Amino acid sequence: MTNRLPTVTRRRFLAFSGVTVAAGLALGATQVDWTDLLHEAVHDPLRPGQGVLVVVTLYGGNDGLGTVVPAADPAYRSARPELAYAEGDVLDLGEGLGINPGMTGLKKQWDGGNLAIVRGVGYPAPDHSHFRSMAIWQTGSPTSPTGSGWLGRWLDHTGDDPLRAVSMDSVLPPLLSGDRTAASTLPPGGERLPSGALGAAFRGLAGVDAGDDTLRARVARSGRDLGQVEQVLGPVVSGGDGPADAAGDAAGNAAGNRKGAGGRSELASQLQTVAALVEARVPTRVYSVSLGGFDTHADERTTQQRLLGELDAALSGFADRLAGTEAGRQVVTLVYSEFGRRVRANASQGTDHGTANPVFVLGSGVTPGFFGQQPSLTDLDDGDLRAHVDFRDVYATMLTGVLGADPTPVLGLGRTPIAGLLRT
Repeated sequence: MTNRLPTVTRRRFLAFSGVTVAAGLALGATQVDWTDLLHEAVHDPLRPGQGVLVVVTLYGGNDGLGTVVPAADPAYRSARPELAYAEGDVLDLGEGLGINPGMTGLKKQWDGGNLAIVRGVGYPAPDHSHFRSMAIWQTGSPTSPTGSGWLGRWLDHTGDDPLRAVSMDSVLPPLLSGDRTAASTLPPGGERLPSGALGAAFRGLAGVDAGDDTLRARVARSGRDLGQVEQVLGPVVSGGDGPADAAGDAAGNAAGNRKGAGGRSELASQLQTVAALVEARVPTRVYSVSLGGFDTHADERTTQQRLLGELDAALSGFADRLAGTEAGRQVVTLVYSEFGRRVRANASQGTDHGTANPVFVLGSGVTPGFFGQQPSLTDLDDGDLRAHVDFRDVYATMLTGVLGADPTPVLGLGRTPIAGLLRT
């Protein structure tokens, strides 16, 4: 396989995921704005202790062996003589493993006790197709076709409010589309108040007067709500002074040309918006964000380290910010990709489609350390790593431990949450 293969992006995956996307469109996925969300924060705020799940999808098949690196294993260096990292290059995690050198922020999260790594995660009879494998991960159904995502089914079984799950992308990903209920999308940007004297006048008119009739009072409340939006989320979107800036600048530097607001990467901007919504106690229980470009068939080391640096800056800035508030400490972040890569490097100094992969779980409610068995680099399945943890058990852990839901209606019988992964 060569680097002439088409780049796998979130949009290409959605285009090829016809059944699930069609289901989401048929249900009428709701596009919401900040005013809708902050209105709910006032009238039905997120309760203390109520878990929030943030799902980060890495499109393209991130190379797990280049992320959590078995640098001390001679079989790793033998399989990738030019692509392999030396032991001194990686950031030591223990047990002969190190994290990619571009992930200094997540190494600090590991050292601070806020990061767990579940090793060897996959599913039975793995498929090397991006679109089939990602569909399996997003639907939570490796053996039987289904038109619903795993979190879409959670929505189906727990109520019909589309604000309980929000995608930060403009198109709803399949994992958030149920059989009867679809989540919401929050497009980038949004309404803004005018600046200067006009803005001050607008704010002055946004007060509700006791003599206002119903229509005038509604207009005034809308203006007041928009002012609240500006106060809470304005710095995040404009890139002005605010708590997101330091992390955003770092993420923007790591991202190269993929910039969002204020020089931040698009992923960092999405996550800082999520953080602001959580801090405002918006009652949304699930958020979805994504980063693409991980289909590294050639020149993998340079490309992957750049992407992992972007991911690292966005995630570590997000985690640092969340750790500072009670609401933020209710968040657990799950990071996954559709598959890992082959153990052996190809002739283009990249790697081809593989199987098992590490999954990151991040947050104050996480028990830090390794979970699951590290896959052997010599006991392979036709050149692929053998999975030891079923991805549906990771999902069951999120459903029970974060969302307080029964996993059986969502994932079927026989799923076992990973013991100790989340603090009780």
